[in-house]
Formats: sequence, structure tokens, C-alpha cells
Amino acid sequence: MESPDTTPEELDAVMERAAAAAPVLASQAPEERSHMLRTIADALDAAAEELVPLAMAEAHYPEARCRGELGRTTFQLRLMADTVELGSHLEAGIDPADPEWGTPRPDLRRLMVPLGPVVVFGASNFPFAFSTAGGDTASALAAGCPVVVKGHPGHPGLALRTAELLTRALSEAGLPDGTFALVTGVETGRRAVTHPRTRAVAFTGSIPGGRALYDLAVSRPDPVPFYGELGSLNPVFVTRAAAAARGGEILTGYAESANQGAGQFCTKPGVVFVPEETDLKDLVADFAGRGGARLLNERVEQGFSRVLDGLAGHPATEVLVQGRETGEGWSPSLLRTDLDTLLANAEDLLTECFGPATLVVTYADEARLLETAGVLHGQLTVTVHGEEDDSVAPALLALGADLAGRVVWNAWPTGVAVTHAMTHGGPYPATTASGHTSVGTAAIRRFLRPVTYQSVPQSLLPRELRDDNPLGVPQQVSGGLPS
Repeated sequence: MESPDTTPEELDAVMERAAAAAPVLASQAPEERSHMLRTIADALDAAAEELVPLAMAEAHYPEARCRGELGRTTFQLRLMADTVELGSHLEAGIDPADPEWGTPRPDLRRLMVPLGPVVVFGASNFPFAFSTAGGDTASALAAGCPVVVKGHPGHPGLALRTAELLTRALSEAGLPDGTFALVTGVETGRRAVTHPRTRAVAFTGSIPGGRALYDLAVSRPDPVPFYGELGSLNPVFVTRAAAAARGGEILTGYAESANQGAGQFCTKPGVVFVPEETDLKDLVADFAGRGGARLLNERVEQGFSRVLDGLAGHPATEVLVQGRETGEGWSPSLLRTDLDTLLANAEDLLTECFGPATLVVTYADEARLLETAGVLHGQLTVTVHGEEDDSVAPALLALGADLAGRVVWNAWPTGVAVTHAMTHGGPYPATTASGHTSVGTAAIRRFLRPVTYQSVPQSLLPRELRDDNPLGVPQQVSGGLPS
């Protein structure tokens, strides 16, 4: 089921309606905005028996995966609603006038305000949680911004039906026309990024696609923020002590994490570093014994096949398990190289292979693992499997913090909890904005900007900044703890 591409005239009308809705959303009271988010969540939950089969058909995921992802989507909408009600995301700060201050100060009051219409590009690999009503849409609406979603061609029917449900829910909640819209078409997406009414863009997808849109966003006459999640290898370092203590358990966990969702998670651990003496026969048997799994769509399959052929055919790699296309989809591939060879061929070997294929790198001296800092670029995650008394562990954790937005200890990165302290981001090319997260309540911060009111009378201040604080939001007064 494919919708015709949105015409330039239709896009103009959509963006004008979004711009008209922006001040209405910005003026919402916290309880009004939280009600909006919960109404959307309720509508999606109520339509589960309709939406899940659509996702299964278009994304080729099993039912349990689709139901779990829909539950994650509605959970994050409700969590955003809780955050909006609390008001901490507004970062209300009050510095009363003080002539004795180091530099005499007037009355200053600071508040985060919505940016305006946000264009969202959903992901192919998460048809619910990172798509039409996913995290970017939820966090932008929570910030008080209208949202225009560019529908993903990998699940067009699901995108359209989700948009219909969301639009109806918003109407029932009393929101203005223009609060949300779905548009379609590759060229439409480009036009949306450069449209004069667009105030920010959120993207989840490939490095080439994301970089092209990022370049458009920053080359506008009025550049806008572009929050892109692009690509990540998510390296795993296994110390010698950890391998000796529980090597089999670690490799079993690696196989499960690397092959989850047919290797189509943005947090898939795509490369694992293990001591050279590690026995890999059980890992090889695990990979070889796994059946095929369908990939998301033909475009993803073509990209996976191309990258895998390049890795498997490279003279610097040894193919331990050669995956193949079967009647059920692609079976997993497992490749191997050593640390010296990797460092010498990093540009070729450290390439994200979006699908069921991973690389094992053996090392002789674990202290030399730190040399990977020079070839591993920005990552979403870095995982360390070690022991607390490992002499190399502190340095590996520091390496992880330098490279990635999340550092994982003795666990696996493929689970991304929707919570307050999560960072799903990292230096480029993992994302285009390493100071932010696209998962968790802090994701709202992307779609807000600070405004300071100086010497404004109480009656004219935003309610969040008044001394009587009628909305009850946390206020930080003179740099103290919010109250």
C-alpha cells in the first residue's frame, strides 16, 4: 500500500497549518499537553489488533516483536506526559535583582520554549518506536512543537494508518489542525527540510541519507537544528580476565545480541575484541546453526549484501561462517581478523553492516586495545566485558565515554531503556548532535530553546516564571536546587 507523493503545494499547506498551530501548542498548560500525549497512547493501544498485523506484513517481524514495540511506543508517550506534568524540562530559572552581585544584575528569568514545527524522518527498522508516533514525534509534541512526519517507504500502510489514528486522537483532544501531519515522497522530504516554516529536523537512518539531509538543513539561509541518528558499530571489548572467567557465556550473549532482529538494530554489536587464545568453535557453531531471517525490505537487503560481500571478500578477513540467502531470509555471517590487521585496514573493515553479520577481532596484548581510539569513530554504545580488578578496565571505560553516548559494563547494548537517564546518541557519525539523546525524557530538550526575560513585571511574565508559580513547575532560584 503506497500513498502518492505529497505535492509541493500540499506540503506548503501542511507546513502553513503547522506554523499556525505552533503558538497554540506553545501556550498549552502542562495538563493539557500531557492529556494530548496520553490520548495518542490510548488510541494506539486500542488499535493494536489492526496495527500489529500491518507491522508484521511490512517489516517482516514476528508478532511478539511488533506487540512489544507498540507497547514501548505507547509507554514512551505516557512517560513524556508524566515529564510534561512535572515541568522539569522547562528548566525554569529565576535570578532576582541583586545590586551586590559580582556584576550587578537585574531581575532575570529563564525558560525553555518550543522551537516550532519539527519534521521527523522515521526509521525502517522500528516501524512503531522510531517512526510515525515514535520517540521523535513524542518528544517534539511533548516540547509543544507541531510535527510533520515524512512517512517511511518501508512500511507505508502502517505509517498511514498510524497517522490517521494520531490525527483523530488529537482532534478529539481539542488540538488544532496542523498539530500533526504525514507527508510522503523522497523529494518531499528534501523540500520539508528546507521549507521556511521548518524549525528543526529529526532523522533516523543511514549515514549517506542522514548526511545529505543534514547538509541541506545547515545550508539553508536560516540553518535549523538537525538531530540525526546515522550509524554505529557498537564495539565490544572482552578483557583477558573476563574471557578466562566466563568466555563461553560472553560469546553466547554476543551471538544473541548481534543477531537480534536479524542484526537490524542500530545498537547491534558489530565488532567484538577477544583474546587471541579464545576458543571460537562454539560461537561458530551458534552462528552456523541459526536459520535465515527476512530483512526489512529490498533496499536494506541490497545494502547488506553489498557490504557483506566487501567484508567477506577482503584479504584482511577470514570467513568463519558464510551466511547465505535462504527461503526464510538471510542466515548470519561471522568474520575474523586480528588487531594489527584491523588497524591497518580500518577504513575497509570498520564499516557498519546493517544485517546479520559481525566481525571478531583477536588481540595478543589487551593494553593495545586502546589503539582503537584512533580508528573507531563516534558510536552509540561501547561495551566492556571485564572484571572489577582488571587493570585495563578504567581505560576501556574512559575510551567508551570518549567514543559513545552509552557505556555498557558486562551486559549487551541492544536493549535501549526508555527512561530519564538514557543517552541514545554519540559523536558523529553515530549522530549529528552528540549533546543530545533521541531516547528518554531528555529527548524533549532537542526541540526547546532558552529565552530570558529581563525586568518584566510579574503580570506579564509566563506563568512558569512568576513568583506565585501557579503551574507548580520546578523553579531554580538564585542557582539553588529546583523547588
